[in-house]
Amino acid sequence: QVQLVESGGGLVQPGGSLRLSCAASGFTLDYYAIGWFRQAPGKEREGVSCINSSDGSTYYADSVKGRFTISRDNAKNTVYLQMNSLKPEDTAVYYCAAGILDCSAPGDYDYWGQGTQVTVSS
Repeated sequence: QVQLVESGGGLVQPGGSLRLSCAASGFTLDYYAIGWFRQAPGKEREGVSCINSSDGSTYYADSVKGRFTISRDNAKNTVYLQMNSLKPEDTAVYYCAAGILDCSAPGDYDYWGQGTQVTVSS
């Protein structure tokens, strides 16, 4: 069964850190770009970060540049999102997605995870 499973979410105080994981099963991530998205209550889903399969190049939304780092471990079939200096406005459900595409261009993702909640609050 093909699926993506996110983990690592939780409640953290402002300024804290979390590392999200996106583990694939039923297919290999090697040939897929992986994107992280988030959706806060009452807001549209937004792209947070993306990592290409071809050269590992990475992309970040302006709102998270310098604070979040995306990485991939193809041997573990997993992609990570390290989130530092978290702010209350980072609170959202975070989703990962896999697609045969380039992060720099619009494209459709083939697989989506179920999401993991991140709450930043004191």
